[in-house]
Amino acid sequence: MTEPPNSSSPPGRPRQSRLPRIADVARLSGVSTATVDRVLNGRPGVRAPTVQRVMRAAADIGYAVELPPDPVAALQPMRLAFVLPAGTNRFLAGLGRLITGATDQLAGFNMRARVDFIESFNPDLLGRHLKELGRDVDGVVFMAIDHPAVREAVNALADRGVPTVTLISDIGLARRAAYVGLDNRAAGRTAAYLMARFIGPRPAKVAMIAGSLSYRAHGEREMGFLHMFQEAYPAIEVVGLREGYDDQAKNYRQTRMLLARHPDLAGIYCIGGGPEGIAKALKEARRDQDVVLIGHGLTPEVRELLVDGTMDAVITQNPHGSLMNCVSIFANIRAGRPPGDGVEPARSEVVFRENLP
Repeated sequence: MTEPPNSSSPPGRPRQSRLPRIADVARLSGVSTATVDRVLNGRPGVRAPTVQRVMRAAADIGYAVELPPDPVAALQPMRLAFVLPAGTNRFLAGLGRLITGATDQLAGFNMRARVDFIESFNPDLLGRHLKELGRDVDGVVFMAIDHPAVREAVNALADRGVPTVTLISDIGLARRAAYVGLDNRAAGRTAAYLMARFIGPRPAKVAMIAGSLSYRAHGEREMGFLHMFQEAYPAIEVVGLREGYDDQAKNYRQTRMLLARHPDLAGIYCIGGGPEGIAKALKEARRDQDVVLIGHGLTPEVRELLVDGTMDAVITQNPHGSLMNCVSIFANIRAGRPPGDGVEPARSEVVFRENLP
């Protein structure tokens, strides 16, 4: 008896003369029939991106799939890797501890996570590490360095079905799934606005100390900071940008050089991490109460600097909120939804001594 044609063939595909079979799903999704069988019967042992590919292929050719009552629970835990820069950046170290301590919370989403700290500001090392992770995990979250080696690694992971999410600092011209972080240009403009309001309507000199402009986040903050003064506060002169690589000792030396060259310096914007080094230099020069210091990332050490008046304001984002945004993105990817579906954009919070949480 001849099988009836499949009337559910999607537009643009040839009409099939028979009902689709597992072999058809396997051919379209590029996996074995054994893998298709495991996915369609809800058995564990298949990576989440592969499950998505098989389910999409089945839907495309009209293969009838009976999902288990809880298809997510039928999958093995989605394995995530968070890749963060090593060093003295206290905010990133705290974020790493938060992720490591969220085991039970992640288990509720059928996910588990590891945290890898690697040498900061080394794009070749970061690129190699990302490619190696593709063999062991189902998704990667990382603080991106905007460099060809890193872009190639992100695209290689995408080819293997391993989605990536950039955290805090984004990357251009790469097939990452989503970005979780602030609008960094707006953050730089906010820092300039606050700096100008603290200094008041007088000519003054201010400076910037970045981690590294290889991070797009730091470059965008610099642009926002500069443009705000050019547009609205031309009496304030930005006398230079130095890179401290988020290192407290380097930031300390950079600040001492700035103070020696510009004794009338009125403000410093710490674009990256390591504000403790800047604060130490200001205190030694007895300038901690008259040089405006604005930075990023609320940590216990920064709290102390806000309380004693060395720092005037901190632009921060909620680390737990960032983690949960990453979880939501990967949950969407696993379910075949757009990555950003229902995910709220990260919001910056400006913290002063008077509103410390």
